[in-house]
Amino acid sequence: MAKTKVLIVGGTGYIGKRIVKACLAQGHETYILMRREIGLDIDKLQMLLSFKMEGARLVEGSFSDHESLVEAVKLVDVVISTMSGVHFRSHNILLQLKLVEAIKEAGNVKRFLPSEFGMDPAKMGHALEPGRVTFDEKMIVRKAIEEAQIPYTYVIANCFAGYFVGNLSQMTGLLPPKEDVFLYGDGNVKACFMDEEDVATYTIKTIDDPRTLNKTINIRPSENILSQRELVETWEKLTGKELNKHTISAKDFLAPMKDGEYAHQVGIGHFYHIYYEGCLTNFEVPDDEEASKLYPEVEYTRMNDYLKRYL
Repeated sequence: MAKTKVLIVGGTGYIGKRIVKACLAQGHETYILMRREIGLDIDKLQMLLSFKMEGARLVEGSFSDHESLVEAVKLVDVVISTMSGVHFRSHNILLQLKLVEAIKEAGNVKRFLPSEFGMDPAKMGHALEPGRVTFDEKMIVRKAIEEAQIPYTYVIANCFAGYFVGNLSQMTGLLPPKEDVFLYGDGNVKACFMDEEDVATYTIKTIDDPRTLNKTINIRPSENILSQRELVETWEKLTGKELNKHTISAKDFLAPMKDGEYAHQVGIGHFYHIYYEGCLTNFEVPDDEEASKLYPEVEYTRMNDYLKRYL
């Protein structure tokens, strides 16, 4: 079987570097956009060179040079954008739209996966400001993709474990709390947590699968659907130590949004939707749109095992 040629944009980012590795591991011909704007960022350059040594091909291009994007896109069958969420603020949404324009002009792409990998923006039209802009701008990108009739797959990855599991979903750090843990509401609202490596594996599985063409694929395996309280109890069993639990009402949780910095306001809003509204699990996902059902051969990480790395 011929290898799929894949261009990854944002290949040195948090999820991007994992998707590069998954793409190589699954045997695809992997191209990474090497932006001229890299400047003196030695860490990014060395990461790109390490990927090159593993078999990836580096393709120079710039968002300020439309033709370079078009030429990069013409080399491949599939384009995956993994640009960080920070690129969905103010003028940076233009980066995604410029990529869409390049794909449209090239005319050869069989599948485009835009930078999503979080909550489903189509279900977040009610989201609180200022975090709502994240979802609104992703929907603008989706609209551009669909109007251009570009074949797509939208990947919904829910909560990255690195940000939500190791810290038991506390907003003040990334390590497990030692004495006190704050629970949102009663702590019983269900969310879904995924090891980022598994997100990357599932993402690459979708790229040439006809079942995922022009669909939204939710990575939501049943064993990783847990409440915050269940997450805390899992950690307590692993450590043999009970934490002091403090509950926060929705009103008290939202209060700091009035005066907080922009990034903190966005974080509070997103946590509110996840842990008070249950926005990740309050709807059904058909089997043919859920990744673990589509790819039962993937041995995804359960959160009990994920937490063991923090012991």
